[in-house]
Amino acid sequence: MKKPIHVFWFRRDLRLNDNTALYHALNSGKPVLPIFIFDPEILKELPEKDARVTFIYALLNQINQKLEKQGSQLLIKQGKPLSVFKDLIQEFEIAAVYTNRDYEPYAIQRDQEVKNFLESKHISFHEFKDQVIFEKAEVVKQDGSPYTVYTPYSKIWLQKFKEKKIESYPSEDHLDKLLKAEFGPRLNLKDLGFKQSEITVPGFDISKNLIENYSKTRDVPSMEGTSRLGPHLRFGTVSIRELARKAANYEETFLKELIWREFFMQILYHFPHVVDQSFKPAYDKIEWLNDETQFKKWCEGKTGYPMVDAGMRQLNQTGYMHNRVRMVVASFLCKHLLIDWRWGEAYFAEKLLDFELSSNNGNWQWAAGTGCDAAPYFRVFNPASQQEKFDPDWKYIKKWVPEFGTHQYPEPIVDHKFARERAIKTYKQALS
Repeated sequence: MKKPIHVFWFRRDLRLNDNTALYHALNSGKPVLPIFIFDPEILKELPEKDARVTFIYALLNQINQKLEKQGSQLLIKQGKPLSVFKDLIQEFEIAAVYTNRDYEPYAIQRDQEVKNFLESKHISFHEFKDQVIFEKAEVVKQDGSPYTVYTPYSKIWLQKFKEKKIESYPSEDHLDKLLKAEFGPRLNLKDLGFKQSEITVPGFDISKNLIENYSKTRDVPSMEGTSRLGPHLRFGTVSIRELARKAANYEETFLKELIWREFFMQILYHFPHVVDQSFKPAYDKIEWLNDETQFKKWCEGKTGYPMVDAGMRQLNQTGYMHNRVRMVVASFLCKHLLIDWRWGEAYFAEKLLDFELSSNNGNWQWAAGTGCDAAPYFRVFNPASQQEKFDPDWKYIKKWVPEFGTHQYPEPIVDHKFARERAIKTYKQALS
């Protein structure tokens, strides 16, 4: 007779240390089978050499090597999660499934389907908070409604953070409770329909020096003044609790960036319509020009605006773009070219190593003026003055646009003064 086991389902928490659901699974009294599922619903839109898939695959191999030292293995499956669990219950005597919560609309629906199926088979489904400090309705107004403006949200977030002891979940200390098993050859990238990407995900920097100087260095694109944490937060290679505790010891600028991430996550959770509609419905009346030729030039970094072009080329070549420059290129697309923010958001979703639906959507809607707590529609970034302020020595631009200053560099595709006036007029008409 098969012995009952518990399953731990890895998703956006690809680490063995301080992992909430893994900790609870390992302390549940039964051997734990760790699994990861490559979901075709998520993979189908991705390019063949997607750097994020390469990154995930490398992380799974690293996890597996650590598990093998415990006489265990990570079971990697491909397929719709519901179908995978239907197969797993034939193979194993599963008593419970443990996982960490995800807050995106697709994930919520997926998890509900899996939970309903498992409970119909008398298998319990345990979800835990792991990728955020505060979730769902933990930081809301006194009447229970969600915050839609960052500043009051951040004040309450900080107040609660200071009042609350942030627990650790030392899952790494209990790996001896894993199921002892071998599963033979594992899926490789080719089996998944992917090839190795040339773009690699860099490590992150959360040194004392970086955090202390963050407010001074984070806006200078030519400096290594940002943490590069994005992809690691996105895929959970680092514990948000460990990060927040470390950041809290220093000046608050760095911690507030982590709060922005949670602000946009709770916006997506409470207002799922933002996935494909403006947060403010009136802004869906804007008559975008959506010129495909100009969009292509923007994508390629050939607009004749050096700050914009440098950012887009950095993105295309590395899967990363400096945050200050992200604001400039997003504003340029929506305001100067009057191209729908959803076009830019989709391009970033395809290219960014740190793509996270809530932050990407929130920041694009902020730049377009359509979102919560957004930049007002009449605020139009001037790429030239942004360059003068944040790249006065042209270091960033010369790195990514080497032909700048020669006859090979294109003329601007639109005049700034004309574009600014046109944008304000177009927005005003839509909102009147």
